[in-house]
Amino acid sequence: ALQANPDAKAVAVHYWSRQIEGNAGPTAWAVRPKDIDAEVKRLQAAHVAVTTPARSGRARPDGTVLEWETANTGTEPNGTFFPFMIRDFTPRQKRAYPSGKPTTTDFSGVIRVIIAVRDLKASVTRYREAYGLQAPIQQVDANFQARLALMGGTPVVLATPLNPQSWLSTQLEQFGEGPCAFILGARRGGRYSAALKTRWFGADISWFDPDKLGWHLGFE
Repeated sequence: ALQANPDAKAVAVHYWSRQIEGNAGPTAWAVRPKDIDAEVKRLQAAHVAVTTPARSGRARPDGTVLEWETANTGTEPNGTFFPFMIRDFTPRQKRAYPSGKPTTTDFSGVIRVIIAVRDLKASVTRYREAYGLQAPIQQVDANFQARLALMGGTPVVLATPLNPQSWLSTQLEQFGEGPCAFILGARRGGRYSAALKTRWFGADISWFDPDKLGWHLGFE
């Protein structure tokens, strides 16, 4: 998110500049491999573009210093089509939770990442080649206005618009391919009201109201 009085040039060259300036909501995602160096080598062997892990960090507003390293997978902006990889050198809790712990125990975390893509078949092929995945199962969700593809036990759902007038088409036109929604694992889902309920790949999904929230977030 933009800070007060940001450096316009720094914002313009940031790999998430379109998403930041357009208040995209979901923007990118990351994974924490057990061995980031081994995963880089595996991706290279699979002929997938991947960067060398680079060290980085920042200071939180309270002065706590955070340090990590990341490597980007694919040729798209960091963590949009494929997840970028991250390894923390300082405790992850300090980076993920400003207070040091989650603010609620009602949810277990993100269990699905929905990636908006223009060409479902080509995108499935890229994921299968990069990660050695099995053939996907597919379904259509008219309410979500997308054709969906799920590959094996991965957290990834690829979604392509059903028509040019859909919200997903607008998302792709404005921000390009990348995460367009997240689904949380719910421990106490009954405490929350859903604006819409649907069923994906045998699992019931409840959706918060995207008009009130400003983006798409569900729980299972």
